[in-house]
Amino acid sequence: MPQVLEHADGSWAWVVLLATMVTQGLTLGFPTCIGIFFTELQWEFQASNSETSWIPSILMAVLHMAGPLCSILVGRFGCRVTTMLGGVLASLGMVASSFSRNLSQLYFTAGFITGLGMCFSFQSSVTVLGFYFVRRRVLANALASMGVSLGITLWPLLSRYLLEDLGWRGTFLVFGGVFLHCCICGAIMRPVATSVAPETKECPPPPPETPALGCVATCGRTIQRHLAFDILRHNTGYCVYVLGVMWSILGFPLPQVFLVPYAMWHRVDEQQAALLISIIGFSNIFLRPLAGLMAGRPAFASHRKYLFSLAFLLNGLTNLVCAASGDFWVLVGYCLVYSVSMSGIGALIFQVLMDIVPMDQFPRALGLFTVLDGFAFLISPPLAGLLLDATNNFSYVFFMSSFFLISAALFMGGSFYALQKKEQGKQAVVADALEQDIFLEAKDGPGKQRSPVIMYVTSV
Repeated sequence: MPQVLEHADGSWAWVVLLATMVTQGLTLGFPTCIGIFFTELQWEFQASNSETSWIPSILMAVLHMAGPLCSILVGRFGCRVTTMLGGVLASLGMVASSFSRNLSQLYFTAGFITGLGMCFSFQSSVTVLGFYFVRRRVLANALASMGVSLGITLWPLLSRYLLEDLGWRGTFLVFGGVFLHCCICGAIMRPVATSVAPETKECPPPPPETPALGCVATCGRTIQRHLAFDILRHNTGYCVYVLGVMWSILGFPLPQVFLVPYAMWHRVDEQQAALLISIIGFSNIFLRPLAGLMAGRPAFASHRKYLFSLAFLLNGLTNLVCAASGDFWVLVGYCLVYSVSMSGIGALIFQVLMDIVPMDQFPRALGLFTVLDGFAFLISPPLAGLLLDATNNFSYVFFMSSFFLISAALFMGGSFYALQKKEQGKQAVVADALEQDIFLEAKDGPGKQRSPVIMYVTSV
């Protein structure tokens, strides 16, 4: 393709923004519809809840954990090629999954391959948006996040409609064609002219006498470049953030996976059960940009960490209401309140990380954060499936979700408060010392030079 360089903040940037919205809707919005196929897959393969729940867990884990690999591909081939490659992989994964004969094949096709493709398309589209928008970057990110809400709204409705006429195999085959739209969106993302200086070439590799050491050193530098283990060791706030969010993710994705089976377990109609997920997505269309605008106001800058913890606390308390009753209208109210807390978490999760970590270290901190979160996504649904197999009661799944979310909120809120008090104490000591020094200088007079209190003789 001809390398036509577009300019930042130009007219083509809005076309790229539309493509990014579609890409985010296709990728991040898709995992929420897996719960609609949960009962069908369980019946088809005569599998337990724990075995079936590995499909969404692998999908969401790979979607988050493959971030560093996506960064390497973007640096080597660019955002355009990486987005199109992700669309091809996601399409191949869904087409292959429609021919699966056992759950192990679904784990690899619908879980690993599709999740890897969605990760490539999603993260590269977000990256290219940062190059195209400079002055209106905050607005562009807020509008692009609306694509996720649209995806959460439309994927369940489309899934329910296709499932009734084509079955899950035919539906997955159609989904393979839908994911090819990521290739069209990637083709729109032309290279953009940036003011970044070209990278200098690296030094030649060491002599071939010690090839093993050179390989290990190269791997170590690559890991250090993309995963911020040093920040995790030395930045206490970042450590609290990562541990708290990891613990909360053990409960956060469970309603999106088990809400539809839970409603059908309470004899709610299948169409109405699928509508519940769409209600969450439709509410997020309006709530997420509003939450992002409020979080960006200077008045909330010093309280963002506590608002983030409060959003997790509200999310956990909301799940207790869902576990108490399975009536359809109660579940509708639950979905509306759940959307409020979900919007707050989505609007603040990266902003709080930016407040904790300096911006020059943010990409590395984000890379390690997504990898560790991927492990939590991998564990959460199967753990809930084991609990469901042992109790045969969906309510315990929502109690489990509430436990992880509420405990994580209390941990993060208390730890952030303790760290803030400790930092204020250090600042107060420094301010007192500075004030005492100024007082002594004023007492000695401007013409006098104050002699040191202690003098050490180091030579005669």
